Amino acid sequence: MAQIVLKNVVAEFPIYGNQPSFRKELVGRVVGGVLRRQNSGGNRVTVRALQDVSLTVHHGDQLGIVGHNGAGKSTLLRVFAGIYEPIGGTVSIEGRVSPLFSTSPGLDLDDTGYENIVTCGLLLGMSRDEIERKLPEIEAFSELSDYLALPARTYSTGMLVRLGFAIATAIDPEILLLDEELGAGDARFAAHAAARVEALIDRSSIVVLASQSKDLIRRICNRAILLDHGRIIADGPTEEVLEIQSRMSKSETSNVAVAAAGTNDPAAPAPATLV
Repeated sequence: MAQIVLKNVVAEFPIYGNQPSFRKELVGRVVGGVLRRQNSGGNRVTVRALQDVSLTVHHGDQLGIVGHNGAGKSTLLRVFAGIYEPIGGTVSIEGRVSPLFSTSPGLDLDDTGYENIVTCGLLLGMSRDEIERKLPEIEAFSELSDYLALPARTYSTGMLVRLGFAIATAIDPEILLLDEELGAGDARFAAHAAARVEALIDRSSIVVLASQSKDLIRRICNRAILLDHGRIIADGPTEEVLEIQSRMSKSETSNVAVAAAGTNDPAAPAPATLV
């Protein structure tokens, strides 16, 4: 049975360059992690993206990861996928992991549509037998017909999106990892795509979605975690975690307003968390 177990996971990245002050400002804005200097001269700078993350995701969980920009959402997804290796803690995963971070998974413009179906399918972890079995479904859903025998460089942007989407959503994952919502081209095709994504989610044992969209998290997820500067500060039913996130955002906005007004009033108390 599919399961993900993280214990005290720590992930960080070195920052290279010759302008420490610029690096600090840039990374602080974009990544949002904790900056650390690791040698006596203070020349080696790292950003701590995840700090002591412990989490168990069970069969049937549809987990939403929420938090501010730079909170560690995408980093955590990529730890699940095995793309990033933690420097501390342990990651134990049971089940086939299918990261779906792009709807154009390795498309080669010089290859034909059929050749791309094979190479992209292999990249997504499908066997050749699976690809052959899924081929009629991909052909029908992409609506590309005879164009599949032509090089992908002859396709319009919309045709490339349809091909990539048809391949990417043909997988049969046990653990499905999603980073934001998948795009699917024009409005007519998008209607078919929405139903296909729902079917993909339904046949997955575990779904993990990182998104800034509360509506999307509500629609897909039955559980959520709230990240703040690389730490899990809330874990529980989706609506409860989103409420905690809203209270935190209001509190931070209020504190900024107080500081801007030049008062010395104490900050509002932090909201209760589920962790």
